[in-house]
Amino acid sequence: MSPKNVIFKKTCKDKSVGVFMGKRDFVDRVDSVDPVDGVILIDPEVLAGRKVFVTLSCTFRYGRDDMDVMGIAFRRELYLVTRQVYPPMQDRDKTVHTRVQAKLLRKLGNNAYPFFFEFPDNLPCSVALQPAPNDVGKQCAVEFEIKAFSAESQDAKVRKRSTVKLMIRKVQYAPESQEVAPSVEITKDFVMSDKPLHVQATLDKELYYHGEPIKVHVNVTNNSNKNIKNIIVSVDQVATVVLFSNDSYTKCVDYEDNGDSVSAGATLKKVYTLLPLLANNRERRGIALDGKLKHEDTNLASSSVVKEGVLKEVMGIMVSYRVMVKLIVGGSVSVLVCFQLFLFTKIEMEDEMVFEEFKRSYLRGIIAGDDDDEEGNVSGGDDITPKEK
Repeated sequence: MSPKNVIFKKTCKDKSVGVFMGKRDFVDRVDSVDPVDGVILIDPEVLAGRKVFVTLSCTFRYGRDDMDVMGIAFRRELYLVTRQVYPPMQDRDKTVHTRVQAKLLRKLGNNAYPFFFEFPDNLPCSVALQPAPNDVGKQCAVEFEIKAFSAESQDAKVRKRSTVKLMIRKVQYAPESQEVAPSVEITKDFVMSDKPLHVQATLDKELYYHGEPIKVHVNVTNNSNKNIKNIIVSVDQVATVVLFSNDSYTKCVDYEDNGDSVSAGATLKKVYTLLPLLANNRERRGIALDGKLKHEDTNLASSSVVKEGVLKEVMGIMVSYRVMVKLIVGGSVSVLVCFQLFLFTKIEMEDEMVFEEFKRSYLRGIIAGDDDDEEGNVSGGDDITPKEK
């Protein structure tokens, strides 16, 4: 049996416009980003002469809706572009289509029209800050959205029943090349000691994937007359919110504290193993996560890597990671080793398309709410024809 490619589908309430997309995660490989491609299926009778438009938007939300003051929203639109899909601006058969579009156009017929967007270099990836368990409303996040709607013109008032929205993600994937294993060492002199304290921290490599253990090789040579009372090794996530100013927030996402001590004149060589996971940080407010789609789980945010030359233009939430080795010795001595944390996914284009429309609430045994709040419809099943449930 040939492999099947999941197709995401969502239709507006009045059935005039439907969106079909082969994926909702678009990969940022630093030097290139996957284009956003899909197909719009229209019903000319329901449209009754109206035009159809598609927009790609990137919004940075830095406050909840209920915090809006005097009509000023705590969100900023970082990017917005609109394309007219119907009536088409050029002949459908003469345009270049992606493989997914070509298959969808053949299956959906003459009332299907392709759309295509490219991300500019200065857009951040999808990142959200985890709210506290009791927080309500939308979280602080960088969000991407595809919106299709029908209207008399692009600037005309748009009816909610004639609009369909689909959240997508721009995700950071690991560069193919790996750098030399990072290592940092420091020498600390003390006022009342003739000899110094020497500390070295080394990682096996610079690039790690989510769920992969991080081994930290710690080498302490304590030639001083001070006693090291404890050694704490931790992984810190540093989230920099870039908007009006650069504000950084550091959160420990994993640590090891075994009470190790090193007396004066002694040495210590030990390997500490850390495993930073969202599962151990779900109740902590402010942890940066990879952008989340409704009803789907996510993970700690991947490291942010920006194309060279455009860093100063990027706004949003930038994420980095470091290992900190902290020695308690009449104060503290710290060594910081930076590393990168990424997703690991093998991306393949599958041969056969299968799409089926349904609401997730039906699967979960709950009563469906407002259709506008439904995050949409994902394919699955053995048919090729869309089904209504």
